[in-house]
Amino acid sequence: MILYPAIDIRGGCVVRLRQGDYADETIYGSDPVAAALAFADAGATWVHMVDLDAARSGDPVNRSIIGEVAQALRGRAKLQVGGGVRTLTDVNQLATAGVSRVVMGSAAVSNPELVVQASTVLPIAVGLDHRDGEIAIHGWTKASGLSLVAALDMFRTATVFVITDISRDGMLQGPDIDGLRLAANATTIPIIASGGVGTLEHLVQLVNVPKLQGVITGKAIYENCFSVQEAIQVLGASQQ
Repeated sequence: MILYPAIDIRGGCVVRLRQGDYADETIYGSDPVAAALAFADAGATWVHMVDLDAARSGDPVNRSIIGEVAQALRGRAKLQVGGGVRTLTDVNQLATAGVSRVVMGSAAVSNPELVVQASTVLPIAVGLDHRDGEIAIHGWTKASGLSLVAALDMFRTATVFVITDISRDGMLQGPDIDGLRLAANATTIPIIASGGVGTLEHLVQLVNVPKLQGVITGKAIYENCFSVQEAIQVLGASQQ
C-alpha cells in the first residue's frame, strides 16, 4: 500500500484544517517545497498536495508553488494535486507544471464527462469527500445530494478514487474502516483512503482492507504521531 504524505497549502503556507473547517486551521510551516523534499528524503514515492485557496474560491493563487514543488520532486517522487481543479485548462496547466496525477472533486461530481476529457491529459483521481455518506463539494462547504455509493459508479475513466470522511479529517481518531470496505467492494477502481489516521495501528487496519491502493495522511506526521519511515514500513509492499 502506498503512503501519500499530505501538504495542504493556504496562503502559501503548509496548514491542516479540522473537519474541513477553514476557521479551524493549524499552520505547520511556510515552505511547501522543503516539506515535500523532506517527505521524499524519508522514502515517500508520492506526495499529495491540496490547494485549499483554490478549493474554496476557484482562484489558483498557489499554482506557482505547486510548480516549484513538482520541479523539486522531479526524479524523486510523484506529485498528486487537488483543490480547485475545475477545467481542462487547470489540468493542462498542472500537467505542464510537472504534476503526475490530478484530483478532481467538485467539478467531477458536477460534470462527470469532464473526467473523461481530463483523463486524456493526465491520470485523474476523483475525490469523493463525504459526510455520513453524502458527497460534499466546493471545499466541503456544500452538500451535493449525491451518495458515495452512487458516485462510485459514475467515473469509469478514473485512475483511483480518493475517499475522505470529512468528519474524521484532522481528528486523528481513526479511519472509517467499515465504510472504506463497503466502498472497495462497490467498485473495481482502486481507492486511496483519507481522513482520520492518527496511529500506526490505524495504518495496520487499512492494510487489511482489500483493494485499497494507498492512504493519505498529514496531521499525524506533522504532530509526530509517527514518521514517514515508520508508516512506509507498516504499509509495506510496493511504494510505486
